[in-house]
Amino acid sequence: MNVRKNILAAQTIAIAALLLLLVNSAAAQESSSSPTTPSAAPTATGPIAALRDLLTAACSQSQNDFSRFLTARNKESFNRMAPAARVAFMKRFVLLNEPGTPSVTANPSGRPIVRCDTPAGAAEIQIGGADTRDNVAFMPVDLRDATDTTGASSIQVNMGLVRENGDWKILSLGLVLLDLPSLELEWDSAEADKNEQAAIEALKDIAVAVEAYRHKFTRLPDSLSSLGPPLRGPANATAAGLVEADVAAGMKNGYSFRYVIVGASGLGAPAKFELSATPLTYGRTGHRSFFLDAVGTLRGADRHGAVGTSTDPRLP
Repeated sequence: MNVRKNILAAQTIAIAALLLLLVNSAAAQESSSSPTTPSAAPTATGPIAALRDLLTAACSQSQNDFSRFLTARNKESFNRMAPAARVAFMKRFVLLNEPGTPSVTANPSGRPIVRCDTPAGAAEIQIGGADTRDNVAFMPVDLRDATDTTGASSIQVNMGLVRENGDWKILSLGLVLLDLPSLELEWDSAEADKNEQAAIEALKDIAVAVEAYRHKFTRLPDSLSSLGPPLRGPANATAAGLVEADVAAGMKNGYSFRYVIVGASGLGAPAKFELSATPLTYGRTGHRSFFLDAVGTLRGADRHGAVGTSTDPRLP
């Protein structure tokens, strides 16, 4: 698990974010006339418990649970981000690529240890005591490969939380303020290239599935849904089990897919079809639209969200 590389990547966000963090922290300190002292043992709804639950949500890549621990401003932006960008954002907190199974134990001091187990590996995250100052709390976190007994992979970082309407929300990761409204387009853009490549691969898979359907049933499928998995029982002409359910529903990884029979009939080998993939949200989930015909010619162009056509430039 290349945790050091990922932490460094997380800290490349604009320096202006740090300045905002300092302003917010100063404002919080001025809101109370009482001296600032470290908090007592955490309660069930305190910042430590909130960070514990945020990390378990990040481990399982549960977007709904994770968003509960974002400030109102960040939550609004998080919900606007493309699904792939939201997942990529959650990965930053556990530094694991695949969704995992979280579990929580306690160290001898009673502080939580969050473990995230995935098929490719596991991470262990130990949460230290909270230094609470008015409505802001900072906690040291130790993140390491769960198989590391020497501490060689250990990364230490402070995480900040802020109290908003009585609940604790994530504020910062290390020195980086989580200011999603200024970063959401950047996150979506970072995922757009991956979405485009995934859309191309999905078009090719659909074309293969259409030909497999033609070979088995001697005609073209009526729609993409005919290629999907059956709800129950064996595969059949209305649910052939040739593509994943999301592709059969016409949407995956920020792209929508369209299948059209060309000509008056879908019967026999001469019948033709066309496929297209279009960004669900142009500029956020992707830029290029793609077109694939029955002979396998792939075309693509930036059509500003319009459907691709047979006149678009040919792609390799």
